[in-house]
Amino acid sequence: MSQVERPLPGPVAPRRGWRVVSDYVAITKPRIIELLIVTAIPTMILAARGWPDLQVALAVLVGGALAAAGANTYNSVYDRDIDALMARTHHRPVASGAISARAGVIWASLLSLSSVAVLWIFANALSAALAVAAIVFYAVGYTILLKRRTPQNIVWGGAAGCMPVLIAWAAVTGSLSWTPVVLFLIVFWWTPPHYWPLSLRFKEDYAAAGVPMLPVVADVRAVTRSIVIYSWVMVVTSLVLIPVARMGWIYAISAVALGTVFLVEAYRLRNRARAGMDDPRPMRLFHWSITYLALLFLAVAIDPFVSS
Repeated sequence: MSQVERPLPGPVAPRRGWRVVSDYVAITKPRIIELLIVTAIPTMILAARGWPDLQVALAVLVGGALAAAGANTYNSVYDRDIDALMARTHHRPVASGAISARAGVIWASLLSLSSVAVLWIFANALSAALAVAAIVFYAVGYTILLKRRTPQNIVWGGAAGCMPVLIAWAAVTGSLSWTPVVLFLIVFWWTPPHYWPLSLRFKEDYAAAGVPMLPVVADVRAVTRSIVIYSWVMVVTSLVLIPVARMGWIYAISAVALGTVFLVEAYRLRNRARAGMDDPRPMRLFHWSITYLALLFLAVAIDPFVSS
């Protein structure tokens, strides 16, 4: 587990009613699951070149949400020691002892098995298999193998967060092609310039917990330089989607405009870091990155209706 030693949470105090429900919802990290909605629905619309089959769409949303919830819950259980050391996460239910590790594992397993069953029964086997891959990669690849060992943790670990687009495409078409791969890569390259600003803001927390996030092991100039590089690769990849998926003018204009704003914000963050500001205000880029992804995939959803 972590290199940082700490006492394990004490006995779990009795909790009742909505507080119990709230705790079990909280360990699934529901805000992270929002990424599923943001990317999966537009992907299904693009795959269908219109409205997807309702049963398949519901299977992707329910099954995908359950898969993400299961993976996040495994993460909450395994990371309970370092979560307890960070101001941003010490209140999480497993870290605080509100939910036991055993109960957390059981809950994560139920969520994960349910996600596979929903996708297998109401969509297809390929989407279910991709959900299994996403859960295993996040729970084992990122949480256990990468997060505490390398500053590149969020780069490779972020691949699990890209899986909803593959699951959504596979559910609608029954196969994969270059289009979902490019969508996957957009989210893959987006993850570091999205998460590293947050890591800059809370680098003392990560340092105290012994987690080698890039801002912990590198100076702010090196971090912001990496953010700019990944931002450029992300924007270029978003433009590659135009010929690969035969996107129309709505998406093309949106990708250029949104990408330009993203790059401007990334360079502004780098310039503030170069100027030696005590607070280079990394959360500006963090918040914009969420808006960027939401609007870009909104353009993906609108484009088939306008361009068809």
